[in-house]
Formats: sequence, C-alpha cells, structure tokens
Amino acid sequence: MTPYSLFYLLILIIVIVFLVDSLLDILNARHYSNQIPEELTDVYPEEDYQKSIAYKKDNFRFKLVSSTISLVIMLLFFFLDGFSWVDRISRSISDNPVVIGLVFFGIIMIGGDILSTPAAFYKIFVIEEKFGFNKTTTKTFFTDKLKSIVMMVIVGGGLLALVMWFYQVTGAYFWIYAWILFSIFTLAMNMFYAKLIVPIFNKQTPLESGELRDVIQAYAKKVGFQLKDIFIIDGSKRSTKANAYFSGFGSEKRITLYDTLVKDLNNEEIVAVLAHEVGHYKKRHVIINLFLSIILTGLTLWFLSLFIANPILSEALNVEEPSFHIGLIAFGILYSPISEITGLIMNVVSRKFEYQADNYAKNTYNPEALISSLKKLSKNNLSNLTPHPAMVFIHYSHPTLLQRIKNLKK
Repeated sequence: MTPYSLFYLLILIIVIVFLVDSLLDILNARHYSNQIPEELTDVYPEEDYQKSIAYKKDNFRFKLVSSTISLVIMLLFFFLDGFSWVDRISRSISDNPVVIGLVFFGIIMIGGDILSTPAAFYKIFVIEEKFGFNKTTTKTFFTDKLKSIVMMVIVGGGLLALVMWFYQVTGAYFWIYAWILFSIFTLAMNMFYAKLIVPIFNKQTPLESGELRDVIQAYAKKVGFQLKDIFIIDGSKRSTKANAYFSGFGSEKRITLYDTLVKDLNNEEIVAVLAHEVGHYKKRHVIINLFLSIILTGLTLWFLSLFIANPILSEALNVEEPSFHIGLIAFGILYSPISEITGLIMNVVSRKFEYQADNYAKNTYNPEALISSLKKLSKNNLSNLTPHPAMVFIHYSHPTLLQRIKNLKK
C-alpha cells in the first residue's frame, strides 16, 4: 500500500463511520412518533409525551449539524496537511521525542476543545435549558472545562509520556509495559474514582440517618451485602436528571445517589434501584467488566505495536519524519472499525448484565417498585420509548424500558 492510497483509506473510514452513525440516527428519528407500547402508556401524559418528542427531535438535529461540521473540519485538517503543520510546530520546541509528542497532542487537544466548546455550550444552555433540565451556570460550565483540561494534562499527559518513553526504550515491546501501566490505572480508577475524581467536580455527603438509610441498610443486611458508605451527590448542581451508581469493590465499595433521584423517587423505589446495583456486584459484573476492559486494552496495544513503526503511517499524513505520535493518529483511525465491533460486543454483554441485575432486584426485593422507578426516571429524563432496533443493538448499553419491564413481569 502506498502513502497515497493509505491517506484515502483513512478518509474513507472517517466518512463511512460518519455515514453509518448518521443513518442510525435518521432511522431512530423516524420512530420518535411511533405509537407507545401498551405496557408504557402510563409513563407519559400526552403533553409530556409531545414534549419528549420535541426534545428528541431537537437533539437529533443538533447532533446531525454538529457532527457534520466536525466531519468537515476534520477533512479540511487532513487535506490541508494540518498534522504536518502541528508536527513542525512541535519539533521547533524540542528535540526530545516524548516532549514533541506531548506538545503535538496538547495542540490537537486544545484546538479540538476550543472548536467543540460552542456546540457544548449550545447543547446545555439552549436545548437542555429549553426543556427544563439545565441547572448549570456559565461559571460552572467554564470551571468544569478548566478542571477537565488540567486533569487531561496531568493524568492523560502523564500516561502518554510514559507510553512514549516505553516505546523509546523498548521498541516493539512497549505494548507490554503500556498494558501493565493501563491495567494498574484502570484498577486504581475503579477503586478510588469516587474518592479522588468525583470530589473535584461534585460535593458528596454521607446519607444522613433516617428512614431511607434504615431501609437501605435493612435490605443490604438481608442480601448479605456489606455496605459501608452511602453518599448523596449534588447532581442538581448541573441537571435535573437523576441517577445512581455503584463504585469500587472490596473495602472501597460505595453506593452514590443523585440528590435528584432521592427527590424524584419514594424510598421503596430507591431501594429497588439500589437492589439492581447490588445485583451487579453480586453477579461480579464489576470484576468481569474490569477484566474485559483490560483484555481489550491489551489487544489494542498489541495491534498498535504491529503498525506503529511503519513509516507509511506518517507518510500518509504528509509528515516527513516518522514518529510515534503521528503513527498513533493514523492507527487510531484504522482501528476505529474494529473498535466499533468491540463496542457492539461490549454493549451486548452489558445488556445481558442489566437483565441479570434486574432479575436479582426482582428476586430479592420488589419488581413492581423497580418498574415504577424505571418509568419515573424515563418520564423525568424525557427518554425515548420507541427506539429503532438497530440503534438499540449497536449503541444501547441497557435494554429498552419496554424490554426491561417485560423481563421483570415474567
């Protein structure tokens, strides 16, 4: 394969991925106004249902326009030799390959963030605001941006620097050391994310003594779930949408409830949601997902090691001197079809796990309470009750509301 043909292969992959995603979105949009299944007729009053359709349509149009603009910018960057230009700037700053790579990705990251900020601002302060979801202030929006950039520089830059250093020292065997590094990092994030990362953006407070804490602890004791920490997170600081999640394992496991969840659901419904989360733990889904993530990371790094030293990757992007950072850009695009397939497989596994967690909640607590909570959350989030089956199969990590209710009523 020549650099010329590889260049157009990269362009073809980018365009095909865009077209497939857009086609799925269009197919999904054609189902927005479908008749609601009988099992879900009590989710929305007619006025709220029409509001949910309007919300989905606004998001569909926004995504189609913003993704098209992103595609055009990316194609212009390719055809105008943008990567070569950024590479020359990076090499004018240092002769060290690691520093050059860090400067290169720093410029790409900052440029991408600047270009994406107007779309993110519009999404939050126009669409989410229009439908009553937004609670984010302009100050919080830009503060979050700044914190995210700092974290990306420190954490992302640190990991990237180590990977590039491994490559300089060990050559083709760098992937083994990088795999060990990412495995340790993934494990640490699973263990300590709620303690180290969440407090940077949100305030977490222990659930105070009272009826809710008592019923949660009674359920945990009943199913033999050693629960040390129950926290309330100030999700209402940014949105009215509700959520709950389980994090960590061993002595570090904790359950976190959004304050919006506590506001929207009664105690029995909250415990049903938590029973679902406990089901994930009892079925070892956290460990299995961690293991699968580590395996996929290893496979990706191994594939990267097979291609990264090939100068054709840099030549295809019109960069004279082959380098790890340019090879990484080209490989990332070449690997994207495989990534789409592995993502699809992970979603299939995830949906299976969701059914298992629902079944655990059904068998150990109250299926009707879980059904009620799912309906309330869907209504409050203006969720899509009639998604296209292809969208569900490819992109949904959870079964649809209808599928979950049918399963719970078996």
